[in-house]
Amino acid sequence: MKIAASQIAAGTKGGHLQHARGWQQQQQQQAKVPGFRAPARALRLRARAEASEAAVTSSNGSGKVAAAAGAAAADVQSAAASGQEPAQSTPSFQNMQVYGLQETNWSQCALSIVVVGASGDLAKKKILPALFALYYENMLPKNFRVYGYARSKMSDEEFRDMIGSSLTCRIADSHDCGRKMDEFLSRCFYQPGQYASDEDFARLSDRMAEGEAGLASADRLFYLSIPPNIFTAVAGAASRAASSSNGWTRMIVEKPFGRDSDSFRQLSDELYQHLREDQIYRIDHYLGKELIENLTVLRFANLVFEPLWSRQYIRNVQVIFSENFGTEGRGGYFDQYGIIRDVIQNHLLQILALFAMEQPASLDAEDIRNEKVKVLKSMQQVRLEDVVVGQYRSRTTKGTVLPGYLDDDTVPPNSITPTFAACAVFVNNARWDGVPFLLKAGKALQSRVAEIRVQFRHVPGNLYRNKLGLDLDKATNELVIRIQPNEGIYLKINNKVPGLGLRIDTTRLDLTYKAKYQSHLPDAYERLILDCINGDRRLFIRNDELEVAWQKFTPVLKEIEQRGVQPELYPYGSRGPVGAHYLAAKHGVRWGDLGDDE
Repeated sequence: MKIAASQIAAGTKGGHLQHARGWQQQQQQQAKVPGFRAPARALRLRARAEASEAAVTSSNGSGKVAAAAGAAAADVQSAAASGQEPAQSTPSFQNMQVYGLQETNWSQCALSIVVVGASGDLAKKKILPALFALYYENMLPKNFRVYGYARSKMSDEEFRDMIGSSLTCRIADSHDCGRKMDEFLSRCFYQPGQYASDEDFARLSDRMAEGEAGLASADRLFYLSIPPNIFTAVAGAASRAASSSNGWTRMIVEKPFGRDSDSFRQLSDELYQHLREDQIYRIDHYLGKELIENLTVLRFANLVFEPLWSRQYIRNVQVIFSENFGTEGRGGYFDQYGIIRDVIQNHLLQILALFAMEQPASLDAEDIRNEKVKVLKSMQQVRLEDVVVGQYRSRTTKGTVLPGYLDDDTVPPNSITPTFAACAVFVNNARWDGVPFLLKAGKALQSRVAEIRVQFRHVPGNLYRNKLGLDLDKATNELVIRIQPNEGIYLKINNKVPGLGLRIDTTRLDLTYKAKYQSHLPDAYERLILDCINGDRRLFIRNDELEVAWQKFTPVLKEIEQRGVQPELYPYGSRGPVGAHYLAAKHGVRWGDLGDDE
């Protein structure tokens, strides 16, 4: 459970601040009672009051920066004087040597994180909360600052108010949520500017230099949370006017990375005019999911799986992504790309590559990514006869009308953009020859789930075939890796039902993360931003990976568009188009997520 900062009422004067602190102490005592849910109102009262006091101290922008920095330093000194640990210390990165990374002396280095497009939804809902979570877990260095950059006019205080409403703390951490939130917000600043303006980025650079003064080196991370049509303009202006002169400069780039091979190549060439490959971090947030990072551990750290991971024992592999909601007013963006470009060509194909790759020479990022590229190069081009597309239509259930895709006002009339797609792909190498990999993604389906399903072959000469029923497919072993929600791994096995006589049942060996591990699973953005800070590129996409991925999908995408292939309609909240079942049957497969036990 989390406490949303947006639930906390605003207050600005000293009396309110005094009241907030008293109430906070009272809530901390009550929080010791099991099951108590701490309200967050007092915590934000205090934050607003202190922000107001800082604004009174100085009326100009530079004065606010100095006042906020002084307040943060005072917090650290006060904690030290009282015998407590300082609010922020140099984090300990235990995995640096494991992944062959060079550790940074953060006590002598500044880190400036710039969120370009800071007024957008992605920044407010994902990026900035992820940065706060990293700060809360003491995973950011001592000398870090966050800068929002966008065209909207906004002061530092207005920016802090905007992002403060989206910051959250877990119930277990509520005792110091307010203090941590205050400290984090005091390190957040805002610089308005045009995206292609060298002059505006130079002003941003001057502000960053204020926080970097007196330190041996200064690293700068730019997160481009902006539409793809201005990626290169921002990359150019930022690299020319705001690159670090005595540290590294890195840029995180969000998908989409083009619409096809040609547009991707153009985007890539334009980025290379301003940045080197080692400065570009192409993010796919699905690769930051806990169960995806666990894929290599599950396979290469367990002897029981590696011998089975091949065509000899595996009948098919399914990578499934389904959402139980539609475009919900965001159809304008989605209609430009469709479900194949939006999900299958990136998220699901990256998962497939990680799943099917050979053991890398080491855990170094380049070794891992080399193996992924080999898988993609071995993959057949996707053929139209192995693709099914669909689009959800409206449905009335229990008096409620669930709108169809074309009912979304942001979607062009008579659009044939697919909201559902399923395809069969094949990896032509010695390990996977002949094994169908079925990829399926859709919106407005029956459930929200992302998972990998590995269906094993039938037991040869099975002694118990007469006890397993006529449908042997239901009695085969299946390994399921549930990426979200309810993260977990389970293996379906056949087992004798206790008692006299012989009756066989299918059951699970189940590892559910929330039952086994009490710790909170980090958000994918937390993991990936931290990896970028550390220079860990394992979970980011290399240029040649994307080039090969587009080569495999561009021909079929063009064929679908040139032929005007009509998507099969399916009701909102259903299991998807009937054609997806025929596609699976064509390759001797039954979709595992539609079974009776799911």
